[in-house]
Amino acid sequence: MRIPDGTKAMIFAAGLGTRLKPFTDNHPKALAIVNGKPLLKRNIEYLMSYGIRDIIINVHHFADQILDFLHNANNFDCNIVVSHEIEEPLETGGGLKKAAWFFESDELPFFVLNADILTTLDLKNIYDFHRQKKGLATLAVTERKSSRSFLFDIDDRLCGWENNQTGEQKIVRYVKPLHPASFTTVHLIEPSMLKKIQQHGKFSIIETYLDLASKEDIYGFDHSNDIVVDVGKPESIAIAEKYFT
Repeated sequence: MRIPDGTKAMIFAAGLGTRLKPFTDNHPKALAIVNGKPLLKRNIEYLMSYGIRDIIINVHHFADQILDFLHNANNFDCNIVVSHEIEEPLETGGGLKKAAWFFESDELPFFVLNADILTTLDLKNIYDFHRQKKGLATLAVTERKSSRSFLFDIDDRLCGWENNQTGEQKIVRYVKPLHPASFTTVHLIEPSMLKKIQQHGKFSIIETYLDLASKEDIYGFDHSNDIVVDVGKPESIAIAEKYFT
């Protein structure tokens, strides 16, 4: 299998980027530089390398800088549109819901990425996994340590969530055993999921996944052998520069 022509994607780029201060006092985090290249450019080129050229990007914090950046790059010769969250950033769930119009009439699943995450995940692999499983969504995960984890059953089906610092759990499917895995913020979503979202306004997509997972099949795709760098702090830029030239 390969990623079909016409597959679309969304890049989340609206956040305030408070962890990346002082850069984000004057710039959007999506334009932070790794080895001379902005994060947003890296992720657009990442999608393009798999033939994905229809992209929606949500913006809020220093939105004009992102608009100017895209204009000056001639939208990378792609079909790039912007979802402007003018009053406040709507977080991942609210941002996706606002941008739903871009995907609702499609038959193909679409990708969602965070602008500040860099990874070597092969999108063909997660796409093939998703088509084989036939779930509502597939979440890229690894076995790395993190403050929060999704919980999956032996068939990699989402069953819950856990805060690894407090021990708090939210279980939506009561099966055992469950194994934890950390979300690397790459999603592959069926357009039909968009009409099933019950939350409104500003909310995390995690709420939606846990709500839907009680009755819908949402899977985790393990790519623990890939590089994943969260470029959310100034010191993580140096880490990213070791792996992404």
